[in-house]
Amino acid sequence: MSDWKARLAELGVDLPPVAAPVAAYVPAVRTGNLVYTSGQLPFENGALPVVGKVGDTVDADTAKSAARVCALNALAAIDALVGLDSVVRIVKVVGFVASADGFTGQPGVINGASEFLGEVFGDAGVHARSAVGVAELPLAAPVEVELIVEVG
Repeated sequence: MSDWKARLAELGVDLPPVAAPVAAYVPAVRTGNLVYTSGQLPFENGALPVVGKVGDTVDADTAKSAARVCALNALAAIDALVGLDSVVRIVKVVGFVASADGFTGQPGVINGASEFLGEVFGDAGVHARSAVGVAELPLAAPVEVELIVEVG
């Protein structure tokens, strides 16, 4: 078991199966020493447990938890492509938050992904980030997260 997978086990987290793409793309691609994930939705057991806009039908804490699930799903895509033991560091997180008019808490929502990656990877989980509010996301998901990861 890799160090990262051991850390997930310590946190009581299992990698889920890779989420099936909802359109014409693959979950992750590698170029050189970087892996780029496609945007990951907060699928759990093949379904979205929460849908809607943050600041309206979805509260910020629920969306923050969903962002954590998105990051976990991204790790599953990376593991399926190259194995988590190949991860050197998390380079960048890009998070999209389906936001109700006037909602400005996108950074706090995407902290769900960032904090989780820090728990798993420690210093190697410190990353650059964007947190963007959008009008709508696929399948009415409240949040979507993509990663750029350096691999060895």
